[in-house]
Amino acid sequence: MSGTRNPIARRAVLGAALATGGALATAATASAATPKRPHAKELSYTVKSAPLAQGLYQVAHSARNDVLWVTRSVGYPPVTQSQLLKVDPRSLEVLAAYTPPVVDENTGELEAVYGVAVDDVRNTVWVSATLANSLAVYSQRTGRHLAVLPGVQHSRDVAIDQVRGLAWCGALLDGSIVAFDLNTYEERRRVTVEGAWPAGVAVDPFTGNVYAADLAKSRLIEVAHGSDQPRMLPAGEGSVDVVLSVDGRTAYTANQTAGSVSVVDLVTGEMKNEIKTGAGTLAVAVDACTGHVFAANKDAGTTTVVDPRRGTLVAEIATGANTDHVILAHGTAYAVDKAAAGPEAVDSIHRITAVR
Repeated sequence: MSGTRNPIARRAVLGAALATGGALATAATASAATPKRPHAKELSYTVKSAPLAQGLYQVAHSARNDVLWVTRSVGYPPVTQSQLLKVDPRSLEVLAAYTPPVVDENTGELEAVYGVAVDDVRNTVWVSATLANSLAVYSQRTGRHLAVLPGVQHSRDVAIDQVRGLAWCGALLDGSIVAFDLNTYEERRRVTVEGAWPAGVAVDPFTGNVYAADLAKSRLIEVAHGSDQPRMLPAGEGSVDVVLSVDGRTAYTANQTAGSVSVVDLVTGEMKNEIKTGAGTLAVAVDACTGHVFAANKDAGTTTVVDPRRGTLVAEIATGANTDHVILAHGTAYAVDKAAAGPEAVDSIHRITAVR
């Protein structure tokens, strides 16, 4: 989200006009600069960037198919340009583009896609159709629109719990955290916290506990498996996204207003540290091998790499104006921006690889 006073509206409809099906330009390779910070371990990264399309929002990786799924939606309602893009993670070329169904024949408005997560067991992609207040499911194999799941007011992120067969999503406008069955698509659970704005969500695969970053109250909401009584944990100002450490003992929140990442001990319930990362921190991801946290900083136009154990910033990488989202897959990071760069004003994807 942007750093405005109305982050919900901005998040839902950010983007510029897209010329669909644009050709992929040859990606440039650049070295990421490492900031000189005391006690920070210096690492270097190579970055391969490629323009994709206008209106990029989020990216997810399918290990089963070894592809990236990227959402794009352009402009303000009625949104008439939106696609789910299938992208090669090596060449960063678009392999296929799937257009959501029309929801209003009079205006041509689409069931626009924003958040994205992958269910590799069932070979599906789950997306948040934010403006339609719903989730939608697509086939990874064919791109076919399989289902729409209504009743999620301003849906944002999606998190998959393979062990329990659930897809979780935050409903910003009514303070709910909602779970749907990955097989039947039926609603299975709903926990509502009055006054909350649940944004980013994460699931602990071991315990089944669900965590949602509460943008309204700058805190973390924990919903324990089998309980409807949430626990509130501290986070940084403007907490908008959350990711868990591999062992599930620590949560890291992206704090949009503070421009930071918070380190939250899930055992003691304490915020152990807060590390400045860059203006408008919007998304976080964890490298399972190193434990480093990657933070997408929208206003700064960077992706920063943090060592949460030492509390140090170890790299700062230029990833385009309005860097919107970042994920990790097998030690490689992928970030998308809303830079609207070049003559066709397209947004780009960036592959970030550590030089070891």
